[in-house]
This record gives sequence, C-alpha cells and structure tokens, in this order.
Amino acid sequence: MPVTSRHFFAIVVLLVDDEPLVAEILRKMLIDQPDIAFHYCSDPTKAIQLAAEVHPTVILQDLMMPDIDGLTLIKFFRASSFTKEIPLIVLSAKEEPIIKASAFRLGANDYMVKLPDRLEVIARIRYHSAAYIRLLERNQAYKQLEESQRALIAELAEAASYVKSLLPEPITRGEVQAQWRFLPSAQLGGDALGYHWNDDNSFVFYLFDVCGHGVGAALLSISILNFLHSKVSKNVNFTDPGAVLQALNTDFPMEEHHDMFFTIWYGVYHKKERVLTYASGGHPPGILVSTDLQGSKKVKELKTEGSAIGISSQGQFPSESCAIEKGDGLYLFSDGIYELENGHGNILTLDEFLVNFYQPPVEGQQEIDRILHRSKEIVGQEPFADDVSILELHFS
Repeated sequence: MPVTSRHFFAIVVLLVDDEPLVAEILRKMLIDQPDIAFHYCSDPTKAIQLAAEVHPTVILQDLMMPDIDGLTLIKFFRASSFTKEIPLIVLSAKEEPIIKASAFRLGANDYMVKLPDRLEVIARIRYHSAAYIRLLERNQAYKQLEESQRALIAELAEAASYVKSLLPEPITRGEVQAQWRFLPSAQLGGDALGYHWNDDNSFVFYLFDVCGHGVGAALLSISILNFLHSKVSKNVNFTDPGAVLQALNTDFPMEEHHDMFFTIWYGVYHKKERVLTYASGGHPPGILVSTDLQGSKKVKELKTEGSAIGISSQGQFPSESCAIEKGDGLYLFSDGIYELENGHGNILTLDEFLVNFYQPPVEGQQEIDRILHRSKEIVGQEPFADDVSILELHFS
C-alpha cells in the first residue's frame, strides 16, 4: 500500500473504461458530491500508473477493453503493491454468472451492469470507499504506533546505557572487592547501585530500586545516584545509614516525583573495626555469607524495618550493625532477580530464592554468575520482566 500524507477523508474514484461516454455519465452522476473526486483513465495500460498518482479509494473498471481485457487488468491491480487492497467494482454490459464468478475469484469486490441508477452507483462508491478509508486510517495508526514504539525502545536503550555508565568499576583487590551485574528489562526499571570509599576507614555501598518502568524511573534513579555519590546534602553524615535514608526520604517525596517511590539497602563497612552498619528502606535483605571451619556455609539476612523511600514523611529508618569476618561475602539484589514465575505458574518467594546461597560453588563459575544463571533458568528467557541487579562484595 502506498504511503501518502493525503487526508483519508475524501473519496477518490478512478474509472478505467475505453468509452468516454461512460466516463461523462459517471462524471455527471458525481458532480454534485463535493467530497468525491473523479478521475478517468481511457487507456487500461496506464491504469496502475494513474492509480499510484491519484490514490483512489475505489476503482471502477470495464471488462471489455482493447489491449488488456478486464479480467487480466483485475489480476494486474491485485498484483500491484499500489492497488492490491483498493476496492474494485467491475462494470459490464452483461450479467453473466461465469464472468462474475471469474471476476470475484480474481479479486473484484463488486459487480455492476452498467450503468445502474445514480443513487445505487453513489451508494456503492461510498460503501466500498468507507471500508478502504477505515483500512488506511487503521494502517496509518499502526504505523504511527510502531514508529512510537521504536522511538521508545531507542530512548529506553539510551537511558539504560547511560544508567549503566554511571555504575562504578569493579574492585578486584584491596580490603573490599566488589563486582555487580545489571540487566535492564525491556521496559527499563529504576535499578541502580554504587560504592566508594567515603574516607580511609569507611566503605559505602548501596543498591536501590525505583518503582515503575520507563525513562521516568531511570531519570529518578540517576537523581538518586547523584545525591548519594556527590554528597549534595552537606548536612548528612554519609557514614550513618539511617541518616542517609532519612535524608533521601525528605528530598524525594513521591508526590514531587510523579508518585514514584523507591526501596534501598545502604551499608557502611568500617575497615578498622571490621563492623558493617546498615539500614534498609523496604528493600530485600542483604545476604551475608560466611564459611565455618568445616567448610559449611552460614547465611544471614541483614534487614531493618524502614519503609520504602518517599511514601511518608513520617518514615523511620533505624540502623543495625554486625561483625564482618575475613572471607565473608555480602550480596545485595533487587527483587527482579527472584520475583519470577516458576514452572508451576507461581511467583518464586524470597525464601525459595535464598536457597541459592546455600549451594556449593560451581568450579570455574563465579558465585554472582551462578546465582544470576539460576534466575535465568527460572524465567526461561531474557529480558526479565523487571530490572535485575546484584552486587557482590568480599571482605579480606
């Protein structure tokens, strides 16, 4: 179907007939119809070319013409990308069942013995044109929707790439080693994470998840990252997790951010004391994994009772602490990694997901990738329905 910027409200009739008298009769029939444009083609060999120029909403064509007979012309009309879907009304001097059947089999939409009453001609032109105009408008709407979706996908990909560029480089040596995996969903959520040395003794790290999807959620996550990394709030002690969450709750009320809130887990490792202080706001727990002398894994959930950030100005965000032993590992993650539909049609629970941390290591595979691989097996394919983020820390 040709792409045109023409408004799809005018009816355009193309008559293909070698008899000028027939054309004149039709022209007079339609002369008082201001919304119907009439075009005439006396040479059937030029019919498709003219149709591509005038974009008819209905074609009327004779069956008995020189050079090309009418049934062959129907074939040509239906084979051309310009005219294959345009309604076609056959005009014939005779009403012969065999010829009518052949015309319909080749793609004609209607058949008139020429020429019927003026009211019938106009009614058939309007009927077939209305159906075709609706088809054009529907196709145009689909095209605009596809273009909009392509633009949205490009915007989401650009936003995801930008968010990922803001995430810190892995740390492979030193008192704290850190690595992460970030898998944005097709719709892009609001996951983000970060870590840095606040001073010589304090290592700050966090992972948060903005509600909703799309560019808006990504933009809010970028604002949160800037708040945490640039320390824009000078009156906040960024080594006090509870105070940080309280400041975030004050600075990011959901009513000022399109009703978006977020969850967060924020921790500070004090190197000299080997103590971890942490607070969470509605977020899944941090998972502390240690190994005893017998080689058995010990798994501890680290979570406080703070609410999601931005929901209530009265939110409270208590902090807690725990000791960190040499060789301990800590995992933070967004709920997109475990809120997955399992093989029985049920959503995986957090407890079912935490079984992963008790499993023995797989030779040649990093623990963070083993956990992520298990989630991929459950969902069956990528991308995930929600952003998936996981942060792995090891303490020397």
